Amino acid sequence: MNLTYAAIELRRVARDYVSMFFVAVLPAFMYLIFGVSMDYGDQAVGNGNAALYTMIAMAAFGAVTATTGIGGMAAVERMQGWGRQLGLTPMSDREYVTIKAFVAFLIALVPVALIYLLGSVTGAEGSAAAWLLSGLVVIGGAAVFALYGLAAGLLFRTEAAIGAASGSLVILAFLGSVFFPLSGGMLTLAKFTPLYGYVALARYPLTEGEIVSTTGAAAGTDPLWIPLANLLAWGTVFGAGAVLLVRRGRGRQ
Repeated sequence: MNLTYAAIELRRVARDYVSMFFVAVLPAFMYLIFGVSMDYGDQAVGNGNAALYTMIAMAAFGAVTATTGIGGMAAVERMQGWGRQLGLTPMSDREYVTIKAFVAFLIALVPVALIYLLGSVTGAEGSAAAWLLSGLVVIGGAAVFALYGLAAGLLFRTEAAIGAASGSLVILAFLGSVFFPLSGGMLTLAKFTPLYGYVALARYPLTEGEIVSTTGAAAGTDPLWIPLANLLAWGTVFGAGAVLLVRRGRGRQ
């Protein structure tokens, strides 16, 4: 991997203060509002408490915002001619993708580290396994949404489209029972939305599949296969869409 180019990309992304605010500061602020300041933060949830339950969701939201934006910008850069410039260098397509993935991973670590640090000093409690495994799932699962951003960039080919794709994550988070627990028909609908499986899987080491209601009590159980199937299905959809859009773009050249 070209470490020089990776460092340039990392600095370029980090200098975009507006994007970094939405990636890191906004999810951390939302955790402080919904996870720390509320009375239910101390309520027991699975292997921890409600504050940890909220903390995991906010870290996941920040991570997918990062990977969606970087994945989308990679596509737009290629479509707008940056690929031709890179073609004059020894860098291969595989190395370009590897560098973008590496940068996305590092940027995604920022909100996760910040929110987990805040959680550790503001009353989020849980077993060691819940802390460690949830963090690993948050980081690993966020890669699926790089494909989402990539597909959006390939489809619309503009930076505005990437902003729209990142912004749509807010709607998907509400529909996916990320910001607050849903129930009834809304919960049934949530299980088919992209963020539900990812966040439910990240919460699984804490909840062990228990579905939390607005009161903090368990409202049923999700077997492990439900969030796994959701994440794999949407990963397949996003990946297949990106591949088809790449082929369509090549066909027009």
